[in-house]
Amino acid sequence: MTAALTGTFQLTRFIMRRDRIRISVWIISIVALAAFTVAGIKDLFPTQAALDQVAAATQHNSAAIAFNGPDQGLNTVGGQVAFQFGAAGMVLVALMSLFMVGRLTRGEEEAGRFELVRSLPVGRHAPTVAAALSVGAMNVAVGALTAIVLLAEGLPVAGTLALSVSFLLIGFFFGAVALLAAQVTENTRAVYGATGVALGAAFILRAVGDIGDGTASWFSPIGIAQKSRPFAGETWWPLLLLAAATAMLVTAAIVLVARRDLGSGMLVTRPGRPTASPLLRSPLGLAVRLQRGALVGWGAGVLVMGVAYGWIGPTVDAFVGQNRTLAELLAGSAGGSLTDAYFASSFRILGLLVTGFAIQSALRLRSEETSTRAESVLATPVSRRQWAASHLTLAFGGSVILLGVAGLGTALTYVAAGGGMNAVSRLAGADLVYAPPIWLMVGLTVALIGMVPRQAPASWAVLAACVVVGFLGAVLRLPEWIVELSPFQRVPELPGAALSATPLLVISAIAIGCTLLGLGALRRRDIGRV
Repeated sequence: MTAALTGTFQLTRFIMRRDRIRISVWIISIVALAAFTVAGIKDLFPTQAALDQVAAATQHNSAAIAFNGPDQGLNTVGGQVAFQFGAAGMVLVALMSLFMVGRLTRGEEEAGRFELVRSLPVGRHAPTVAAALSVGAMNVAVGALTAIVLLAEGLPVAGTLALSVSFLLIGFFFGAVALLAAQVTENTRAVYGATGVALGAAFILRAVGDIGDGTASWFSPIGIAQKSRPFAGETWWPLLLLAAATAMLVTAAIVLVARRDLGSGMLVTRPGRPTASPLLRSPLGLAVRLQRGALVGWGAGVLVMGVAYGWIGPTVDAFVGQNRTLAELLAGSAGGSLTDAYFASSFRILGLLVTGFAIQSALRLRSEETSTRAESVLATPVSRRQWAASHLTLAFGGSVILLGVAGLGTALTYVAAGGGMNAVSRLAGADLVYAPPIWLMVGLTVALIGMVPRQAPASWAVLAACVVVGFLGAVLRLPEWIVELSPFQRVPELPGAALSATPLLVISAIAIGCTLLGLGALRRRDIGRV
């Protein structure tokens, strides 16, 4: 076993040195959000009376619980921190872990660097263990720094430790899920897709369980972590379940590493048909074939979320009532009834989620280029413009399809749950107003691919900033000029607000300009430039 781990320390040190900026950005961003959340909550609810009021209004509110988690200890600052940032922080830590594990395992393998490393005196398990140790260290840093920040703000020690350890163990768990997926599947996209589905399922099961009798929450790692009850009479044993599950996943991943060939996965890809489909004769047909799995997967995800939002919709007015503070916190500045404001916020979240697909789809241009597959396509009578347009058609058009699916699912479920029949016409297309901001994000991605291809993944950082503004803008009390930098905050907040075409046209024009700029730069530069 010792021989199998030869070189682990050196590889871990190399990873931490090479990815130091990426690692620092992840850690600092999550810890900073925790600090800003505490400061924002203290500003929002400066007195015990204010805390008691918001706790009474939030208790048993299905909409708020579905978004944030169980209503535990809401009459304390710590309880509000766990409620407002607990679930969101766990999702961020999980995303950090799954992206980093996928990059350091299957990503390195796809790029051919694992073969180079294994040609040296390096043990078979060393690269995998080094990746696990690196990501584990990131989660330890997030947990420790979060604890320091919360303690510095005067929060109770026990609750601080429970919340920080929850973050750490959620990161461990989803890192282990990604580690196992990297052994089972054959490419990075499959790793991200499988782990992303697991994360989405965990969030939905937690939401369903928390607004129900709590049973479904026990099948969600996020739900189990929140049952440790930070700042609400801590219960530690659920965290042991997460630790045990993580240990089993890591063990399974290590076993599979020894059973598969380098470059392959445990699930063997089925051989294709002897004769290709006529659709593959065009660049667009090839792009559809390459991205159809992602489109279907994202479509299933947004449909499930739309159904969840629609099912909760009829309960919003009944539970929240006229509490102005909570209404502002949950619904932002949308007009109309509180239910309309709730759906406006829900559609913004769905729009941000669909943006993830759009950026991923646009970045397929870059991944095809770096893997040298683009050269094979461009060696045929296919121009760069045709090749790029084929993938961008999926990014632009696929985002509209996903928004339509999410809106229709929300509307039909709301009607089935007891909403009025006119909800179909009011809700089904309301989230389409987020198509222009999504297109702008695609245009930004294309511009980066064309002009500074190595920095193309920075579009994810822009999306992350928009998510922070959309989710935590009210809690963090961000200045208005910062909030308005996000294109998602500029569109009409349907169904409550009046539809205005001006911001949609302006954002669309900027998106077109960014796209043309990127395509022009892509046409002039060398393909394969790194």
